[in-house]
Amino acid sequence: MKIKNFNLNSKDQVIVKIVNEILNLFNIKITNEESIDYASFSVKNIVTENELNTKVKTEFIAVSLNGKSKYFIEENQVHSDENLKAGVRRLIKLNLYKVFSSFLSIPSAPWGILHGVRPTKIVHKFIDRDFSKEEIIERLKNDYAVSDRKANLITNLAFKQRSFLKTSSFRKVSVYIGIPFCLSKCLYCSFPSYVLPKKDILEGFLQTLKKDIMNAYESIKKHNLIVQSIYIGGGTPTSLPNEEFENLLELVHKKFFVSETIEFTVEAGRPDSVNSDKIASMVRYGVNRVSVNPQTMQEKTLQYIGRKHTTQDIIELFDNFRQAGMQNINMDVIIGLPGETVNDVEDTMQKIKGLNPDNLTVHTLALKKGSKLKLNVDSYQLPDDDTALKMFDVTEQYAKLMDMEPYYLYRQGYMRGNLENIGYSKAGAEGLYNIQIMEERQTIIGIGPSATTKVVDTENLTMETAFEPKDLITYMQNIDKYMQRRQELLQFLFG
Repeated sequence: MKIKNFNLNSKDQVIVKIVNEILNLFNIKITNEESIDYASFSVKNIVTENELNTKVKTEFIAVSLNGKSKYFIEENQVHSDENLKAGVRRLIKLNLYKVFSSFLSIPSAPWGILHGVRPTKIVHKFIDRDFSKEEIIERLKNDYAVSDRKANLITNLAFKQRSFLKTSSFRKVSVYIGIPFCLSKCLYCSFPSYVLPKKDILEGFLQTLKKDIMNAYESIKKHNLIVQSIYIGGGTPTSLPNEEFENLLELVHKKFFVSETIEFTVEAGRPDSVNSDKIASMVRYGVNRVSVNPQTMQEKTLQYIGRKHTTQDIIELFDNFRQAGMQNINMDVIIGLPGETVNDVEDTMQKIKGLNPDNLTVHTLALKKGSKLKLNVDSYQLPDDDTALKMFDVTEQYAKLMDMEPYYLYRQGYMRGNLENIGYSKAGAEGLYNIQIMEERQTIIGIGPSATTKVVDTENLTMETAFEPKDLITYMQNIDKYMQRRQELLQFLFG
């Protein structure tokens, strides 16, 4: 829907952001184009307070091209157990969502007004306050307009996560190491990854990365921290040459792996980057979880999106890991890829079921800024939202057939069908790092380009962050500055 003017009775940046989120959710665009649907929308939020309660009333006026007006009103009350400012902002968002739903006569969005990456975090806050499952589900449905299905999903998922979160403690941390290289760049990818560079640049990067690792190790040692999980991601870490890959694993194992380390994950997503020597190195240095990421098992799609391998290569890589004794293998798929149908997704899931992985991560295609797909979206045939939902349902059915349950979840912008990314797991094979990084209740020490250090005060659940640069050259030239920032955060909390 296109409108010429939009009026809001507030210039508060948070309120403006909230309103823009709802406009985007309903695909309402403000434009000067000649072809428009309405002359103007006006939104007025009125907050009234007294000794008993605080209410937010939202008035909405839509003026058509012929000058006729439509008027809608929605009013709700802040909960007595709710932070007043947060409650007012929630109601402004909820009221406008309800008004637009009525005005446009369209079905409710499955996630309602929950816009963030981590919808389970709000459930954990309710659990911290001793809310029951039933109470939480009702709050999600009534206060955030979340569908019954999604409310049950994230509530059950959060309760499942509690036992894993309890394995952590103040001085237990996780370590993430980012390797920003791939053998080629996929159509949908927006990660700051580079095609494997020439030898001199690669050597310079690895020297800088070693310095970064050693600096993180010194901080861990100084503050008596215990590394609970290690995750080497990217990019594609296995795109490194054999010797460099083994040297990296040896250093990481030597500096971070201790008796209390439960999980050591390496993303080995592309079979064209993995050989028997690299598998042997992973086994030798304690890697006990790998991610093999076909994204699809359709030959036509693999070639179309820029993957330089076949479905048979995926099957052989999976079998090679199993033969090497790897007990925990994750597989990633993406629904909504260009040109794919529901039948294609069904075929992909049948092939994956035949391999019987321990984890399955289902990504909904997101049109990410900077990706070739986003830049040229009109050139590709993408499934519509209804088709994406059917595809998602197929993956859910197959996860159940493989005796898997959801264990972590996150959302992104520009996702097909307003859906989510979700991780399924067989009992006992849940990815600990995935839970910790999403729920933000454990300190994560980030190493490498584009890595983020999250220093979490587990008592107050407050967090400070330090970001390493996305650009490879900036990372190599300014590493001392970024290491110092990380040191300062760790010293502030643990010193």
